[in-house]
Amino acid sequence: MNAASPALDSQLSAPRSPVIAIDGPSASGKGTVAERVARVLGFHFLDSGALYRLTALAAMKSGVALDDEAGVARLAAALPAGFHDGAIWLANEDVTDAIRAEAVGAGASKVAALPAVRAALLDRQHAYRQAPGLVADGRDMGTVVFPDAQVKVFLTASAEARAERRYKQLIEKGNSASLPDLVADMQARDARDTTRAVAPLKPAPDALLLDTTRMDVESAVQAVLAHFRSRS
Repeated sequence: MNAASPALDSQLSAPRSPVIAIDGPSASGKGTVAERVARVLGFHFLDSGALYRLTALAAMKSGVALDDEAGVARLAAALPAGFHDGAIWLANEDVTDAIRAEAVGAGASKVAALPAVRAALLDRQHAYRQAPGLVADGRDMGTVVFPDAQVKVFLTASAEARAERRYKQLIEKGNSASLPDLVADMQARDARDTTRAVAPLKPAPDALLLDTTRMDVESAVQAVLAHFRSRS
């Protein structure tokens, strides 16, 4: 994974560096597509969802209630997050698999609805914008975090298709899963993400809408690259 360290020194950031913002609901494929696009272009990569998952996991480990806005925001502001060699770290612990647990994902959706938590993580996300460019995926990359992104893409897919993708991932890793439960979970997250008061999940007005329900990863990657090149 081609990830930049989120240095907060303004001298290291490059405000004019191009940004490709890829947003979408859970399991729409945005993370996989964004990482591959970044690799092809030699850009840095920001998985903003991982920051929220790390925050939720840190709260769970620390015994901080997920609805304790001030407490979770304090954890987010000092989050000892690391992205190295394709692994995601919380302090000295490799939590690459742990943050993909369904409970952590549900927790991330809850803490992401807290304004103070979003504010605490905003500067950390901005710091990833460095030369030669950045591909950022999340739920509000094109609408809130990088509204001036050169290219904005909104990936979507039916709840059933997204649940099937998550089901296959869990089964391949040896985890038990219920497809009907995953569909219900996707629908609940969609409702929570699209109706929250702060930074609701929605495509930017100038975003390319890409339905990946019947599209494989490579086709989606090529569609994003073609859109980027047409705008460059």
